Amino acid sequence: MGISADLAVHYVRAGWLTRLARGVFCRPNDPPALHPCLLLLQRKLEGLHVGGRSALDWHGLRQYVAQQPMLQLYGWTAGHLPSWFTDRFPAEYHRKRLFDERPETLLHVGPFEQRSRAAQVSAPERGLLELLSEVGVRQSLQEAGELVESTYSLRADVLRELLERCTSVKTVRLCLLLGQKGSLPWISKLDPATLPKGSDRPWVSRSAEGLLVLKP
Repeated sequence: MGISADLAVHYVRAGWLTRLARGVFCRPNDPPALHPCLLLLQRKLEGLHVGGRSALDWHGLRQYVAQQPMLQLYGWTAGHLPSWFTDRFPAEYHRKRLFDERPETLLHVGPFEQRSRAAQVSAPERGLLELLSEVGVRQSLQEAGELVESTYSLRADVLRELLERCTSVKTVRLCLLLGQKGSLPWISKLDPATLPKGSDRPWVSRSAEGLLVLKP
């Protein structure tokens, strides 16, 4: 914006700006808003976007409303969120490469509600698969199953494209299993034979919830 480092220091000393971190400032009595902060972080963390449970929540797919939901952010590279951000917006950042894609052209990720100056967010279909990929790690199977029950409006063609390029056998199998269990409309439009389900052997994982076995 044409403000030199020396001028920024002068503004801070004069009380016209508040310094949050190196090179990051806000106006006094004008607290940072979420979307502009996320836009700034997107310039620093490659592929950063709102995903998983948070993406579903932003799109109105939720089972309950948490008093202070933890914002789930995903990116292409390892990194961490600055304290000036997490102190204001409780959030977690995870490096995840769930699909065969490039960070500059993420599949079905775009500005929230196509607004200008809005943060990047996963489409509901991608958010669902990101959520399922966390089952057994940071996500309970029970809650995932409950959320899947509310996804009757998902677009089968978008979900099919994402599943075809999904690199996680667990995620693909779990999506098919929970979709069939809930008799959701989109499951009948998917052909499991064309999806990357891995070998003929069961996928087995142990977590705090017990043993998870996913058959091909």
